[in-house]
Amino acid sequence: MATTPFTKQQLLPQEEKLEILRHKSELFIGIPKETSYQERRICLTPDAVNSLVSHGHKVLIEAGAGLSSSYTDKEYSDAGAQITNDTKKIFSCPIILKVEPLTMNEIGYLNTNSIIISAIQLKTRKKEYFEALAQKKVTALAFEYIKDEDGSYPAVKSLSEIAGTASVLIASELMINNDFGKGLLFGNITGVPPTEVVIIGAGTVGEFAVKTALGLGANVKVFDNSITKLRRLQNNVQQRIFTSTIHPKSLLKALRRCDVAIGAMRGKERCPIVVTETMVEHMKKGAVIVDVSIDTGGCFETSEITTHEHPTFVKNDVIHYCVPNIPSRYSKTASLSISNILTPYLLQIAEDGGLESAIRCNKGLKNGVYLYHGILTNKAIGDWFNLPDNDINLIVF
Repeated sequence: MATTPFTKQQLLPQEEKLEILRHKSELFIGIPKETSYQERRICLTPDAVNSLVSHGHKVLIEAGAGLSSSYTDKEYSDAGAQITNDTKKIFSCPIILKVEPLTMNEIGYLNTNSIIISAIQLKTRKKEYFEALAQKKVTALAFEYIKDEDGSYPAVKSLSEIAGTASVLIASELMINNDFGKGLLFGNITGVPPTEVVIIGAGTVGEFAVKTALGLGANVKVFDNSITKLRRLQNNVQQRIFTSTIHPKSLLKALRRCDVAIGAMRGKERCPIVVTETMVEHMKKGAVIVDVSIDTGGCFETSEITTHEHPTFVKNDVIHYCVPNIPSRYSKTASLSISNILTPYLLQIAEDGGLESAIRCNKGLKNGVYLYHGILTNKAIGDWFNLPDNDINLIVF
């Protein structure tokens, strides 16, 4: 019987490829009560806590942390979380989840090398905040900087969707205000002219404001200086609506006729003022302005920051609603949204063997890191506060 001769290649020693086993890590997460003014959200819902605990992780929650989002301590306890009244004990956990950035007092409670996942709200921070975190050698992620697979920012997008939808619902409430409202129903009733709505800004907030207004039967006009954004909005809405770049004359004409004007503009530093006080003076008596852009200064010249407790004021016979952080008004919806975004990332961090391994594997998660063991890794923050920064890709690779 003939045998097949071995080739020279077959006789040479061959490399053996071994699978690298990832060691799962156990997470110990602390969730403190939110202390910032008007903040009512929480990072994880009881269902999310249950999912984490069932995967072998520990969650420690400060008593009453979920009450403003309609989640009781019992619901969290039943989901497997530990409840404590000891704030310092919460901040001694290796991982801290928080909606608002930590206060200076809270930073003082942290252990060295803690991991913080929260919002950063850069424009409200001070240089001392980052210096204090750096002294603790903290690794910090801003959830508004975390990127999805498609390059979008899921947390920012989700909260913008809430703000856009809410802006129309808030306006519909204000239009029936007994003291000053016009007594108009936000709907297309047979034989009655539809409500006229002007939306300034064609980003995610503007898009969801448009969808909600159209769903209620309103007549909508959208203004933005980006033709690309206007075209994308038209495609996403899937129907032809009035769109225009921002020209003072055409904008004034639309504002004169509208019942509701919604500000949804964004700027790199401060939101540009698009609507002057003179334009507001020409609006109908009892018209409503909802300035969602007030978080970054507002795009109406007449806008002034208000609160959830006292949300409106009247200026030039026009009702103004200028509350920052609109999603906090809908705290349960916003909490569900944040929880749905963060939970898969937390499970992935554990699956990858910890945060350091996870950010090596996930570029979008790496983009959220602005401090790595006390080293500033975000250039925008470094430039803003004149702090030395390092490229995280040169540290973690």
